[in-house]
Amino acid sequence: MASSPRSPGVRVATGHHPGRPHLTELRLSAFARHRRATIPMSPLTLLVGPSGSGKTSAVRAYEALARLAGGMELGEVFPDPLGCVPERARPDAQQRRGFRIGCTADGPEGPVRLDVAVQAEPELRIVGERLAAGGVVLLETALRDPSRRSVQAAWHTAGSSPVTRAPLPDDRLGTALLPLRVAGKTDGQRRVLAAAEQMVVALRSVFACDPRPDRMRAPVPTGSGRLLGGCDNLADVLWRTRAECARRHGQFVSAVGTGCAGPVTDVCAELLHDGTVQAALDRGDGVRTALARLGDGELRYLALALVLFTGPGVLALDQAHEVPEAMQTLTVLADGLDRRLDPHQRAELLRLAGRMCDRGHIRLLATATDASWATGTEGLTVVHLEP
Repeated sequence: MASSPRSPGVRVATGHHPGRPHLTELRLSAFARHRRATIPMSPLTLLVGPSGSGKTSAVRAYEALARLAGGMELGEVFPDPLGCVPERARPDAQQRRGFRIGCTADGPEGPVRLDVAVQAEPELRIVGERLAAGGVVLLETALRDPSRRSVQAAWHTAGSSPVTRAPLPDDRLGTALLPLRVAGKTDGQRRVLAAAEQMVVALRSVFACDPRPDRMRAPVPTGSGRLLGGCDNLADVLWRTRAECARRHGQFVSAVGTGCAGPVTDVCAELLHDGTVQAALDRGDGVRTALARLGDGELRYLALALVLFTGPGVLALDQAHEVPEAMQTLTVLADGLDRRLDPHQRAELLRLAGRMCDRGHIRLLATATDASWATGTEGLTVVHLEP
């Protein structure tokens, strides 16, 4: 079914940092419920719409592009590719069906567009990819021989030969492979590499977060101290982060106190006799409330606040380690941001997200069923989706 983003952002974000590559739009040309949909993105973007409008599939498409940019194989990114094919898509004469997604990344190189066509059946493979900037096609691939597990690629050279042609694997994103294939000897090659790097950096630092209260209540073993997407190991992460930055932890405690019932003077973690870690709220009068006693909404609020206050080094995600952190922006994907939160909690969480996104080091793409509670939030852009 078609998904039609309408324009009305509640307020366009002011935290624009042009030196850091970032996505400005997500294109779902033919993906799941979406056809010819373009979703504008700002530092703080909320997708709203009724059930069946394609909010979750839009977030899933963004995460898929991020994982492809990180070099993952197509089968790992799309374990159920037929579920991404538009419902009424008919196979061609060779019984082929697929889907198309893309995005635009802005940064030092200006707007760079990436579009990817994926064949879902009879075999999963990338059958077409295009990277373009400033009206110039910098990389283009096409499937010439279905019997081979490769696509024919042509990238911009602007030297003695205008393009260079070579085969690329059909199960990986060509844009992510360009630094291994392009020498960077000509101005054209350097332009290709710069555009590809901007796109990869804009996409890669993504953390998909959906806190699971049922998994957050029990003590957990000590581990890496890197937060999982379901926030199962939140106690272990607090055990690590509480001592790393007193100022940031103090701000986090203040935010938790705003969203949880009763007084909160600290959020602490303690090592138990069996070697596991348990987190609790310090009430300031000698009483500590273990996470097991908190409601689902309080736990989701606490976990999402922790994500917004921490950085890539604390979250379990694939970073572009070859690029300085000052040039990267973390994008948090939160499907169902308002799930199980009461009106006060969701309003406070969105205000917190607005403050953090305005600083420029973090971006948030979230979904909700409606935006009536979000009106007036600083820096928020709302995109309405329709079934």
